[in-house]
Amino acid sequence: MQLSVRELSKRYKTGDGVSGINIDIQKGELVTLLGPSGCGKTTVLRSIGGFLEPDSGDILIEGRSVIQLPPEKRPTSMVFQSYNLWSHMSVYENLAFGLKIRKKSKAEIRASVDEALKLVRLSGFEKKVPAELSGGQQQRVALARSLLLNPAVLLLDEPFSALDAKLRHEMREELREIQMKTGLTMVFVTHDQEEALSLSDRIIVMNHGRIEQIAQPQQIYDEPASLYVAGFIGKMNFMEGVADGAKIRLGSLALPNVKNLRGRVTAAVRPEDVQLRERTDTEGTLTGKVKQVMILGHYAEVTVELAEFGIIRAFQSKEVVQRLQPGQEVGVSITQMTGFPVDEAKAN
Repeated sequence: MQLSVRELSKRYKTGDGVSGINIDIQKGELVTLLGPSGCGKTTVLRSIGGFLEPDSGDILIEGRSVIQLPPEKRPTSMVFQSYNLWSHMSVYENLAFGLKIRKKSKAEIRASVDEALKLVRLSGFEKKVPAELSGGQQQRVALARSLLLNPAVLLLDEPFSALDAKLRHEMREELREIQMKTGLTMVFVTHDQEEALSLSDRIIVMNHGRIEQIAQPQQIYDEPASLYVAGFIGKMNFMEGVADGAKIRLGSLALPNVKNLRGRVTAAVRPEDVQLRERTDTEGTLTGKVKQVMILGHYAEVTVELAEFGIIRAFQSKEVVQRLQPGQEVGVSITQMTGFPVDEAKAN
């Protein structure tokens, strides 16, 4: 186990913070802390890095407690949202600085810096100063600087949030490639669910200072452990139904009651699991009216108003939506859903 966080708690005077945080991360894993602003993910990351002192709990890296060590003595390195490069230094000098402090020879520094620049695809940029670089290039330099410290755990605090969408996507791919080449253990913080789903070996979903679920991206998406996770990850429709033995009934629809729930339930349904038919008299369908069709590139989002349940959204192929018009009656069926007790909805 490369990193273990045990019963970590940190509370601020405002009442915000985290409690009872337990995380185990294996060597070579890229794990993402995901959640909205104020959920505690950065508190956990900064506690691991030594920038915050927890109220209680322990942090072990490679089996050794680091809770008493200052940031510079911990085997970690942090990549911040702001690049934190020295503006008066060249790219080479920015990267060499930490190695000089570690008393490396000039030859070692040159070889290490060249290798790091190659890894982040910035060979030939040694003499440039930060002002001559784009945001994406500056973030690459910041990443290279952290990699040069050869940390046991690399910490990344929303490193791509200041970049535009296209560049953010490219940087994600590059980070994943670097992580696979180096085998580095990384803890990545983001509020961007797409970023978390595309990057991570595992995702830790946080809410109000506690962990809601730890799982692989596909499991988080397909099998959310709570109503909060279901609503936070990806788009979701929520409908109230009734658990009746082996089935959950949503009007005339009957779907498997996998969790053996009882009584009133909230059904969480992904838009891609909603099917639309031009016929409304088919058995096992609900009747609705098309309100809106939004073309989103290779697919479309269709908003349908159901008499019993209100608005439901469906992702459909371009071929299907060519035959749909606002105001048209359609049959709506659901291929799968996840059920939660109605009480959980009130708690959230």
